[in-house]
Amino acid sequence: MFDFTLKNTDGKARHGEYTTPHGSFSTPNFMACGTKGVVKGGLEHHDLKKMGGEIILANTYHLTLRPGSDHVAQFGGLQKWTRWNKPMLTDSGGFQVFSLSDHRKISEEGVEFRSHLNGDKIFLGPENAMQIQEKLGADIIMAFDECAPGDSSHKYAREAMERTHRWVLRCKKEHEKLQQKRAEEGKPPQALFPIAQGVIFDDLRIESTKFMADLDLPGIAIGGLSVGESKEDMHRTLDVIHPHLPEQKLRYLMGVGSPEDLVEGVARGIDLFDCVLPTRLARHGTFLTAKGKHNLKNKKFAQSSEEIEGYTLAYLRHIFFENELTARRILTINNLRFTWNLMKTMQQHIAAGTFEAFRKEFHEKYKT
Repeated sequence: MFDFTLKNTDGKARHGEYTTPHGSFSTPNFMACGTKGVVKGGLEHHDLKKMGGEIILANTYHLTLRPGSDHVAQFGGLQKWTRWNKPMLTDSGGFQVFSLSDHRKISEEGVEFRSHLNGDKIFLGPENAMQIQEKLGADIIMAFDECAPGDSSHKYAREAMERTHRWVLRCKKEHEKLQQKRAEEGKPPQALFPIAQGVIFDDLRIESTKFMADLDLPGIAIGGLSVGESKEDMHRTLDVIHPHLPEQKLRYLMGVGSPEDLVEGVARGIDLFDCVLPTRLARHGTFLTAKGKHNLKNKKFAQSSEEIEGYTLAYLRHIFFENELTARRILTINNLRFTWNLMKTMQQHIAAGTFEAFRKEFHEKYKT
């Protein structure tokens, strides 16, 4: 069911297709973040599909807070609840171990959070992260991990990595039990992906990548990057682990989504990405083009007849300052369309054997 077909390669860059119970998606690909079950920006499913969206992400921690996994299960899982009939992935909540560091306490059993909404205690560990994601019902689910900060010491990075290794074994054991139960109930299977950690330490990254690859699960994720380290460190880390990534498995780089990082990730053999960046930028008035990022609030756009999505920038700037939702919706559509078109363009260049020429031209035009 979870087959990865590698169609073309060009250097380290790969073009392929991944099959799930809710259809397939082409790679390299980018997942829009529907963290709470919806992609922000006032978009509907037909908008996402029209723009080229093939797979979206939702988050275990946030959906546990509201409305709860039992509620989603009552409606038959995420796809039936949201009416998104294409592939979905759920993050385990491990990133919140990093992002909510002021609200959590880590132990061997898991992580106790204080809800950022109302202060209630919430516990996530390997077993119940699997149980919650089973109820949510996404096609691809993530092992529970500890995402250590980018400035961690080697000592702490090792402790977090080894804890993540112990947790993934518990996740795998619980996942196997739950998948047997799903099969007996006639529900579609779910693919479990482990998450390699190790901050920016080469020895830890290699050790963790080998450990996760040896589990022989239907894909592998790289976590703990784009969390405060430099781009140079991120790129070097991807270069270091590349020889140890399984050739015939889907490779997912978590939390990365700036256009320049997507191009450099694909150049280093990554197949799948996710990030809130395209939608977050739109909410703050920033739009993406082949020349780079542009802030609509800049005065120079007040008289601009240049268009995105059929609207002049002068008009969009006006309604953005009037706090009209239309402006943020149009900017969100532009940013996601740009991102998905970028992924399709890279697929085409990999298939044609011209990826390196594209990569050079992209960086010449796109200004960060």
